[in-house]
Amino acid sequence: MSERPTLVAGLGCRRDCPPGELLALLDRTLQEHGSSTAELTALASSTHKADEPGLQQLAAQLNLPIHFLPAGVLAGYHGRLSETSARALQVAGTPSVAEASALALAEQLSGQPARLWITKRKSAAATVAVARANP
Repeated sequence: MSERPTLVAGLGCRRDCPPGELLALLDRTLQEHGSSTAELTALASSTHKADEPGLQQLAAQLNLPIHFLPAGVLAGYHGRLSETSARALQVAGTPSVAEASALALAEQLSGQPARLWITKRKSAAATVAVARANP
């Protein structure tokens, strides 16, 4: 029996983004790649978003752990991002929240190198990216 890959959805959002918008973006993004939230291992974001109710509610709704990573850890993934955001750098202290947090947590949880499986996707108030690490 082979182990499942570690799939981590990294999430970023504007202040008070509703959990429904986060879920709709996540569902749509995963469906476009033949996947679903049932395959996710965990959710990740920046410590800057740790008090964001929509992220907490999404994690509870999906029954997934959510990890908040410090900007210093996320900044280490700068060279592996598909794009960077001056706004994210200004607000969160890292040039990427969704992509960097997905990569960082996938590597932490799996102990293996991760790659961006789905690069950053956006809605009006949210971003999502998915990183994958094979067992």
